[in-house]
Amino acid sequence: MNDSPVRMKSVELLSDNWGTLKKYTYDMARRDGRIEEHKREVYDRGNGAVVLPYDPSRGTVLLTRQFRLPAYVTGHDPMLIEACAGLLDDNDAETTARKETEEELGYRLRDIERVFDVFMSPGSVTERLVFFVAVYDASDRISDGGGHEGEGEDIEVLEMTLDDALARVERHEIVDAKTVMLLQHVKLRGLIG
Repeated sequence: MNDSPVRMKSVELLSDNWGTLKKYTYDMARRDGRIEEHKREVYDRGNGAVVLPYDPSRGTVLLTRQFRLPAYVTGHDPMLIEACAGLLDDNDAETTARKETEEELGYRLRDIERVFDVFMSPGSVTERLVFFVAVYDASDRISDGGGHEGEGEDIEVLEMTLDDALARVERHEIVDAKTVMLLQHVKLRGLIG
């Protein structure tokens, strides 16, 4: 017996490029028992991992600044300040977080702590991100970072105090949700005094 309030009627592939965009038509049972037909588009670009390295002794965090087309096409400054992140591809979340930190930030992480596993925009995007924090210090640096040029990455590595980063959130200079969440997590948990 199927207790699902949803009965899928059709799925139409609209685009299959960097991710897939599909149009779903389905019947959904409302709480009052009525059945309604819905049509929704869902974008699937894969799941990812994001990590915020922090240095508790100096009160700093490592962030990136890079061009983001969606910000540009909406008229926002396209050079967004973000926590280091990447798609899982064939890796598990922790492996991805470590790999992206080495490629984008130029640091090799020792201990890493998983803190969240959340949908980022569940109204239309399938993406789930696994969030991590990790302690770092200057001895963990292995390169200049910057990402992979072959993948179109041109990433600036930023090191700033947690207080500066939170002030940038308040001034709307850091507007990336995953980054705001991790900065607030570090502050609320008292990971940086």
